[in-house]
Amino acid sequence: MNNYFHMLTDEQKAIREMVHQFADEKIIPICKECDVTGRFPSELYKEAFELGLTTFTLPEKYGGMGGDIFTYSLIKEELARGDAGFSGTVAGAYMGIVPIKVAGTEYHWKLAADILTQGGAMSFTLTEPNAGSDSAAIRTQYVVDGDSVIINGTKGFISNGEVADMYTLFATKDPSLRAKGISCFLVPRDTPGISIGKHEDKMGYRSSCTNDVIFEDVRIPLKNMIGGEGKGMEVVKESLGYTRPTSGAGAVGNAQYAYECAVEYSKTRETFGKPIYKNQGISFMLADMYIKLEAARQMVWHACKCADAGIRDTRLASAAKVFASDIGMQVCTDAVQVLGGYGYCRDYPVEKRFRDAKIYQIFEGTNQIQRKIISGDIIYN
Repeated sequence: MNNYFHMLTDEQKAIREMVHQFADEKIIPICKECDVTGRFPSELYKEAFELGLTTFTLPEKYGGMGGDIFTYSLIKEELARGDAGFSGTVAGAYMGIVPIKVAGTEYHWKLAADILTQGGAMSFTLTEPNAGSDSAAIRTQYVVDGDSVIINGTKGFISNGEVADMYTLFATKDPSLRAKGISCFLVPRDTPGISIGKHEDKMGYRSSCTNDVIFEDVRIPLKNMIGGEGKGMEVVKESLGYTRPTSGAGAVGNAQYAYECAVEYSKTRETFGKPIYKNQGISFMLADMYIKLEAARQMVWHACKCADAGIRDTRLASAAKVFASDIGMQVCTDAVQVLGGYGYCRDYPVEKRFRDAKIYQIFEGTNQIQRKIISGDIIYN
């Protein structure tokens, strides 16, 4: 364990160690098979729920642990060290309730808590096949009908799409209104009219289900709207300020395991009569991997602690996500290089980590979009 982990509270150290052990004993071996088959490891999700991981950030008054964002980032890093996709599945429970934290009511908390405290899953349901980076272009549409809302449309690339018990859904009153027309809703999975479309056959992140979710005349109570009509994009922007730093934690965790594998391999693999770590070319690569990981981890921690302190710094949240995901990709690339030909083969785990690392540069806003956000904030604020 790195020395600075001793700076954590006793509770944080205990939680981190518990998840680390869970990853080593259960997540890594089970998700190795899931990576090949694309199977969702429901047995692991059940165990994560029993450990309190899926309800960690749910307020205590609603049956959760009321955990802070920084401690949650420790959990997410250790889960992703076990498997990136599974970490993302558990993260759905966090992302699903952040809009409630931002703009919800007692009713919304209870609705979500009824799902999460029973071991259910949630999904942040924003993206569409033709509305990714330009989220204001969504076309899933709602119509107010008395005290109800009727929703029609198709969402795409939705994490937890087929396993979610509740969707935190964003839909528009009129696509021509773009951001001004978007509202946020809680939509229970068992509502008539919801069906699951395409299951994406992804390069990595394969233990996490990614689907099209289709809404056909889905009727829900109007009171399921979060934040008021037309406030959906404001909810999205503020919510991502909480979630983007933790996305960086996942990237660090995934790369941490690749780094560990590279270090161990360098001690056992011999060339020219000596372990390869004794070659400066390899030892310097390992040193650079360590430096990068530590820098990324500390940036994520800082961004998460700022969020816990009530500091809404869009620039910092985006920067932490970008830096950690770019570093994660670099470290995993170097891990493959250290293992050489074995690093390119599925018999060794760094090949998987390399594939898993890429998605962190894409989802929750591509790194190109993040740089646009950061530069705009630099210029105009």
